[in-house]
Amino acid sequence: MLILLGYLVVIGTVFGGYVMTGGHLGALYQPAELVIIGGAGIGAFIVGNNGKAIKGTMKAIPLLFRRSKYTKSMYMDLLALLYRLMAKSRQHWMFSLERDIENPKESEIFASYPRILADAVMLDFIVDYLRLIISGNMNTFEIEALMDEEIETHESEDEVTAKSLSKVVDSMNAVVSVTQGKVGLLA
Repeated sequence: MLILLGYLVVIGTVFGGYVMTGGHLGALYQPAELVIIGGAGIGAFIVGNNGKAIKGTMKAIPLLFRRSKYTKSMYMDLLALLYRLMAKSRQHWMFSLERDIENPKESEIFASYPRILADAVMLDFIVDYLRLIISGNMNTFEIEALMDEEIETHESEDEVTAKSLSKVVDSMNAVVSVTQGKVGLLA
C-alpha cells in the first residue's frame, strides 16, 4: 500500500509542479514515446534474463503490493517455537524431538505455530538442521557453516528477480534519452 502511495506522491508532485510553472500536460503526453520506451524495456528484460528470472519476476510483482508475512509476531512465534524445542530437548534429551521433527504437521509443538507450519521454506530449514543436530555426526561449526551457506543460497535465489529488474532500469536512462531525441527530431 505504501508503494502505491509513494507512486501517487511522485506523480502528483512532478506533474503538479510542471503545471505550476506554466507547462502544458499535453506536451508531456507522447504515446509513441511510451510505446517505444515500454517496448524497449520489456524486450530488454526478456532478452537479458532466463525463463526462471522472468517467471520469478512475474510472481514477485503482486507481492510488492502486499504486506510482508515476516512480521514481529512471526519472529516472536519462531523464537517461541525454538525455545519450546530446546526446552524439550533439555528435559528429555535431543532424541525426544525425533517425532516432532519427522512429522512436524502432527507435532503438538509445531501445531501451536500455524504460521511457521505454513511457511515451507522456514519449516524445512528448522527440521533439517534439528535432524543434523540430533544425528550428532557434525560439530557445531560445520552445522553453522552449512546453515550460513543455505541462507546465502536462498538470498541469492531471491535476488535474481531484483537484479533482473535492476538491469532493465539501469538501461532505461539511455533508452529514454535516445527516444526523446528521435521523437523531438521527427516532430
